[in-house]
Amino acid sequence: MQRHGYGGTAALRHRYRVAGCVLLAAHLVVVGWLAMRPLTAPWVSAAHLEPFATLRADLALGPWDATREIFRGLLPFAPLGVLLPWAGGRLDASRLGSLARTVFTSAMLSLVLQVVRGGVVGQVLDLDALLLNVTGVTVAHLAVVPAARARLRRRDQGDEGVRAASSRPPLPLLREEGSSQGSTPTIPRVGVAPWSDALPGARP
Repeated sequence: MQRHGYGGTAALRHRYRVAGCVLLAAHLVVVGWLAMRPLTAPWVSAAHLEPFATLRADLALGPWDATREIFRGLLPFAPLGVLLPWAGGRLDASRLGSLARTVFTSAMLSLVLQVVRGGVVGQVLDLDALLLNVTGVTVAHLAVVPAARARLRRRDQGDEGVRAASSRPPLPLLREEGSSQGSTPTIPRVGVAPWSDALPGARP
């Protein structure tokens, strides 16, 4: 039977999951606000729908500028690689299934955001931004989630062992063989009185 919590009591697992949902919602609000801000620019290019076109343009700027632009595409969605599994609350999920669900959900969110921001002043639809977002989610998930789940599973198994040991009835105390148990009390024998002595007035 699989466990789908974070160990501990049910109330603790519920608090963990609520905290993950709250952080996920807060992160999505911040990312959406940053992506939907109108930008003032003298001119705006057309939508970048050719794969790796923006990346090639960034690499042509030089190492420092290219690194900065690439990290600007990787970092905004990277926390989703951890927050989505956290909010889901699956402790024993398979690595491949968890990664697939997280990447797919993040890709859909990024695609919706890219489509919506295409109508904002100063913002354009960029396919490479979508690819960078998904890459950041994948790297964050692989770097954090499997190790964190393995640690939580070990802690959960340790807690279950402690609870099982504490619930066992205490074993009765057994005396060691050959140990001194004290002297056995004896009842003194009562002698049988002769018939002549037992009945008064009996004949000798």
